[in-house]
Order: sequence, then C-alpha cells, then structure tokens
Amino acid sequence: MLKIPTTGLITAALSTLFLAGPHTVFAEPKTGFNRTVLLEKKLELPSPSIDTKMIRVEFPPAFKTPWHTHEGPGPRYVVKGTLKVVEGGKTNTYSAGQVFWETGDLMSVENIGDNVAELIIFELAPTK
Repeated sequence: MLKIPTTGLITAALSTLFLAGPHTVFAEPKTGFNRTVLLEKKLELPSPSIDTKMIRVEFPPAFKTPWHTHEGPGPRYVVKGTLKVVEGGKTNTYSAGQVFWETGDLMSVENIGDNVAELIIFELAPTK
C-alpha cells in the first residue's frame, strides 16, 4: 500500500493557493474594458453644504412636463428613449446614452419617441 504523507500534501495545496490567490486580485483588466467620461463640468457650489439626489424618471410616449424647475443643477443621463429639452430659451434633443447639464432654471421635457423614455437626474441642491 502506498503511503502519502498528509503534511506534505497539505503544505503543497496551501502553497498553491497562497501563490495563486494574490495574483488574481491584481490581475490586469480583461480586454473590452472601457472608461468614457460622459460629462465634465467645473462647478461653483452655492453653499458649502449640498444635498444630492439621484432620481429615475420614466416618461410615457408623447408625455410633456409642464414648465418647472428643480431644486438644483446637475447632470442628466438618458437611459433609453429620446427627449426634447427646452431650457433657457434653447431646445435640444437627447437620446439613450447621452448626458446633458441642467441648470435648474425653468424648463420643459417631452418624450418625442415611440416608447417609454428613462432619465436619471443627479441633482445638487443647497442644503435647506
């Protein structure tokens, strides 16, 4: 009968795990990884304390908001659909994957697509 020293086997197994483990933590990113800056804006904060909100809004087809303002400015990301944004006397159209900066001024948004549009609002408002 063949005897295998268990101490040697355990040491070999633990050594393999020890040697293999740390290398996976520091592995290079897989091919296909991509990082894209969607929006970069210098901003002077109106107060030293800011409340932040991240809000998801869904617009049914042909839905148009009334004229409105938000508590603060911030980036907006169109997840899906096509939106027409009227703000500050300018009209712009944004589609899925696009980002725009909203000033917090009076505005209106309309879903001009055939399907539900989705928008992520990241709002920066002075603390009340």
